[in-house]
Amino acid sequence: MFKMFKRFRNIDWVSLVLIIGLTILQVWCSMMMVDYMSSLIKAIMYVDYNLNPVHLGAEFGELFSQPGFDWSTFLNMAKANPTFNSSQISIFESIANATTNDIWYWGGMMLLVVTGSILCQLVVALLASGIAANFATSTRKDLNEKISSFSLTEINRFSTASLITRSTNDIEQVQMTYLLMMRMIFAAPITAIWAICKVQSASWELSIATVIAVLVLIITLTILAILVMPKFKVSQKYIDKLNGITRENLNGIRVVKAYNAEQYQENKFKTSNDDLTKLNLFTGRVMGLLSPVMIIVMDGITLAIYWIGSYLINGGTLGYNDISSFTMLATQIIMAFMMLLMMFVLWPRASVSAKRINEVLETKPSIVDPVNPNVPKKLGTIEFDDVSFHYPDAEENILEHISFKANQGDTIAIIGPTGCGKTSLVQLLDRLYDVTSGSVKIDGVNVKDFSQKELHSRIGFVPQKGLLFSGTIKSNIGFGLDSQINDEDIENAAKIACADEFIEKMEGKYNSPIAQGGSNVSGGQRQRLCIARAVALKPEIFVFDDSFSALDFKTDLKVRQNLKASQQKATKVIVAQRIGTVMDADLILVLNEGKLVGKGTHKELLSSCELYKEIALSQLSKEELGL
Repeated sequence: MFKMFKRFRNIDWVSLVLIIGLTILQVWCSMMMVDYMSSLIKAIMYVDYNLNPVHLGAEFGELFSQPGFDWSTFLNMAKANPTFNSSQISIFESIANATTNDIWYWGGMMLLVVTGSILCQLVVALLASGIAANFATSTRKDLNEKISSFSLTEINRFSTASLITRSTNDIEQVQMTYLLMMRMIFAAPITAIWAICKVQSASWELSIATVIAVLVLIITLTILAILVMPKFKVSQKYIDKLNGITRENLNGIRVVKAYNAEQYQENKFKTSNDDLTKLNLFTGRVMGLLSPVMIIVMDGITLAIYWIGSYLINGGTLGYNDISSFTMLATQIIMAFMMLLMMFVLWPRASVSAKRINEVLETKPSIVDPVNPNVPKKLGTIEFDDVSFHYPDAEENILEHISFKANQGDTIAIIGPTGCGKTSLVQLLDRLYDVTSGSVKIDGVNVKDFSQKELHSRIGFVPQKGLLFSGTIKSNIGFGLDSQINDEDIENAAKIACADEFIEKMEGKYNSPIAQGGSNVSGGQRQRLCIARAVALKPEIFVFDDSFSALDFKTDLKVRQNLKASQQKATKVIVAQRIGTVMDADLILVLNEGKLVGKGTHKELLSSCELYKEIALSQLSKEELGL
C-alpha cells in the first residue's frame, strides 16, 4: 500500500502538506468552538441570573424583592461580608454585568469558528478528492500501458478477468481508501490528542469515564476487524471469478442459446454470485454492529459524564457549562478513535487491492525490445532455424526442430491435424511468444533484435479468430494507422479482401457502425474485414492463421487471387485446413504432433508424405488430385 505513494506527483505532495495545515486549523476551530460554547452557556446562565435572581436561590429572591435593592447594592454587601471569597465575588460581578450582548458575542464567535471549520473541511475534501482522482487516473493509465506491453505469457498468467478487475475495482478500492485516509488519518490523531489534553486539565474523574469508553470501542472494533479482515482478502478473487463467468457468458451468448445452456450458465453464475453474496453479507453484518456499538458507547459516555458531573456540580468543582463542553470533547475523542479504527478496517481490503495492482505494474514483460534494435532492409524473407517451443509452465515442447526458409514473394502454407502446433508456429513469427530454442529470422535478422513496433509493422497478421473493434468499417480497416492512410487505400484494401461487395450494400458504406467484437456482421464478413485490415498495413509479410475458414470456396479463391496479383512482392504464410487453399503454395509444411513431417509442393507431398495424402483424399477425389 505504501508503495503506491511513489505514484504521487510533486503537486500532490504540496496538496498533502496543505491538507495537514488545514486539518490542524480545522481542529483548532473545533476546540475553540467547545470553549466558546462553554462561554455561551455561561453567558446565558448569567443573564438569566441577572434578570431572575430567584434562580440563584430563595434567599436571593427575598433580597432582590426589597425596594431599591439591586446588584450594585448586593455587590457592596458581598464585598463587605468576609464569608464570600474573591472567586465568588468575581462570579457575582460577572452576573451583575451580564447582558444579552455577551450572548450575541459568544454566539457570533461560535458561528465564526464553525464557518472556519466548514471551509477548512471543504478545501481538504477538494484537495483530497483531487489527489485521489489523479492517482487513480495515472495508475489506470500506467496499468493499461503495462498490460499493453505484456506478451501472451503474462496475459495468460494473470487471466483477462483478473486484469479487468485490477484495472477497475482494485483501483477504485485504493482510491477510496486514500480519499478517506487523507480526510481522516490526520484529523483523527490531532483531534484525539488535543481533546485528551483539554479533558485531563478539566477533571480526572470524567477523564477515566472517557478512557473506559475508548477502550470498549477499541476492543469491540478490534474483534470485528479480526473477523472481517480475512474475508476482505478473498473478496477480490471472488470478483475476478464472477467477472470471468460474466465475460464468458457474454462472449459465448450465441453458443449458450444454441445449446439451450442458459440454465447451466445461470447456475454457474449463481454459484459464484452466491459465494460473493455470502461473503459480503457476513462482512456487512459484522460491520453493521459498528452502528449500535457506537450508539451505546456515545450514549453511555454522555450518561456517565452527566452522572459524575452532577456530583461535581454539587461539590462546586465544576459548572454546568464545563460539563457540557466536556461532553463535546468526549464525543470528539470517541469519534476520532472511531475514524482511526475505521481506517484500520478499510486498510486490509485496500492493501490487498494495492498488492494486486503492484503485482501487475512490477511484472517485467518476457518480451522486450533490444537496447540497440536492428532495422534491416525489407527483403520479405523468413527463416526458421531448428526451432523448438513450449508454452510457459508446460513440460513438453509443442514444436520440435522446425526448419524452413521462404524468399520474398513466396507463399508458404501450413497444414496438419488439429492441435499439431500450426497457430503456435505463426505466433513465433510475430513474436507473440519467444522460441524455447533455435531462432526465427525475418529479413536475415533474428526477430529478437527488432523493436516490437518495427517487427509488427512488417507483418500483416490475421489471427484465427477475427476480431473487430467498436467503431466503423473505416476505422477497423485503418486500425492503428490513424492519419497514415487515406480513403482510397481503405477502399482498395476492401476490394482485395472482397469486402467491398457487402460494404457497398450497407447504408453508411465505409462509415457503417461496427459493434464490439464485430457482432453485427457475419463470420465471413468479419474475416474479410480482418484481411482488409492486414492489406491496408502494406506489410512485407502476410500471416493468415486459418483466416479463410469462414469464406465459401468461391470467395476464398477470389481473395487469394487478389492477394497474389496485388501483393506479388509480399511473402505470405497461410495456415489452413482446406487442401484447395494450400495446393497452389510455393512451399507446404505438414505438421503432426509438433514435428515437421513433410515439406514441399503439392505434387511432391502427394507422393512423399502419407499424412498430407490422407488429408487430401479426405477432401478431394483421386481424379481431382490427379492420382
